[in-house]
Amino acid sequence: MISPLAYIHPEAKIGENCEIGPFCYIDRNVEIGDNNTLMNSVTVLYGSRIGNGNTFFPGAVIGAIPQDLKFVGEESTAEIGDNNKIRENVTINRGTAAKGRTVVGSGNLLMEGVHVAHDAIVGNQCIIGNGTKLAGETIIDDKAILSAHVLLHQFCRVGSYVMVGGGTRSSQDILPFSMIARDPAAFCGLNVVGLKRRGFDRETIDNIHRTYQIILQGTGLLKDLLEQVENEIPQSPERDYILEFIRSSKRGFIR
Repeated sequence: MISPLAYIHPEAKIGENCEIGPFCYIDRNVEIGDNNTLMNSVTVLYGSRIGNGNTFFPGAVIGAIPQDLKFVGEESTAEIGDNNKIRENVTINRGTAAKGRTVVGSGNLLMEGVHVAHDAIVGNQCIIGNGTKLAGETIIDDKAILSAHVLLHQFCRVGSYVMVGGGTRSSQDILPFSMIARDPAAFCGLNVVGLKRRGFDRETIDNIHRTYQIILQGTGLLKDLLEQVENEIPQSPERDYILEFIRSSKRGFIR
């Protein structure tokens, strides 16, 4: 199932039952697992590590060197998990000395023209819309949805279960479970529809809402507001995730 018009370096490792279309280019030091489909004109470059069951659409480029002037040819990887759909003209660069690898997890949809820069980490079951650009060392937690043409600044983190509106530009972290939109970007409430679709019950959603009421509408120092959340909101994975997210934020978060 490999087109005679594809080029595969003799040192590349290709798993079983892969389909590789015409004009694909697979470099040395590449590992591709089982049951992957590479449509025509897919480029997989040095340092790429691809799991199982992925589909790559025409024009995708995986493992190109970072667009970072500090990169001097160090060994690094671009790692992709299982069962992802990587649409046309998506670019996923490999890492730099900062982290050594760029990671895209499993079950994601990266739509046309998405760019994942060096050392970025995309979790699992995320949807990244057309033309969205993720700068270096950004982190996208699981089950996030970023609409078309979102621009995310270097080092930013996006929480799980968020919905980010099309065209949003963010230079700060995006809180879990939230909706973010407008220009400049602003907190627009909880992603209630998304949470219900993911099976969150009413009590859990209400506790997340109360948590953000305290943090975003309260007065006083942030550390005191976080302690108030710990005292007033019942312990849960969702509450603790929000607290960890905020306490570990290096760029601040959108309010």
